[in-house]
Amino acid sequence: MTESGASPEDPWVKASPVDDEDSDYHQESYKESYKDRRRRAHTQAEQKRRDAIKRGYDDLQTIVPTCQQQDFSIGSQKLSKAIVLQKTIDYIQFLHKEKKKQEEEVTTLRKDVTALKIMKVNYEQIVKAHQDNPHEGEDQVSDQVKFNVFQGIMDSLFQSFNASISVASFQELSACVFSWIEEHCKPQTLREIVIGVLHQLKNQLY
Repeated sequence: MTESGASPEDPWVKASPVDDEDSDYHQESYKESYKDRRRRAHTQAEQKRRDAIKRGYDDLQTIVPTCQQQDFSIGSQKLSKAIVLQKTIDYIQFLHKEKKKQEEEVTTLRKDVTALKIMKVNYEQIVKAHQDNPHEGEDQVSDQVKFNVFQGIMDSLFQSFNASISVASFQELSACVFSWIEEHCKPQTLREIVIGVLHQLKNQLY
C-alpha cells in the first residue's frame, strides 16, 4: 500500500504521462522507419532502371559501327542518347536494305542456275538425238528455213507482247515491258516456244 492507499498494480490508477509519450515515440519511430525503407527501396529500383538503360545505350554504341565513327559536327563530345538512337535506327534500315539486296542477288543467281540446267538438258538431248539417229539432219537447210524458225519465234513472242503491253503512257509502257520480259521471256518459256516452232517446221519439211 502506498501513502495514498492505492496499490501500484491497481487497474484504476491512470498511466503516467511519461509512459504515453514513450509509446507515441515508438509508434512514430516505426512509421518513419517504414517510410525510410520504402523510400530507399524506390531509390534502389530507380537506380537499377537507370543503370540498365545506361548499359543498353553503351551496348548500342559498341554494336552499331556508325556510333564508333567520329562525328565532326559534335567534336569530341559524348554522343547523346538521341543521336545513339538515330544512328541505331539508320543502321537497322541499312541492314534491311542490304538483306533485301542480297536476297535479290540470290534470286538472280538461282535463275541463272536454272537457265544453265535447262541449257545442259537441251544439249544432252541434242547429243542423244544425234547418237540415236546419226544421219538425221545431214541435209543442209536453206536460209529460208532459218528465217522461218526466227519468224516463228518472234511471232509467238509478239502475240504475248501485244496482249500484255499498254501504251496509255510511257511510264506504263516501260513497266509493262519489264513485266512482259519477266513473265514471257523465261528460259523455260523460250525453250517451249523454240521446240514448238522446230517441231512445226520439221513436220512441214519431212
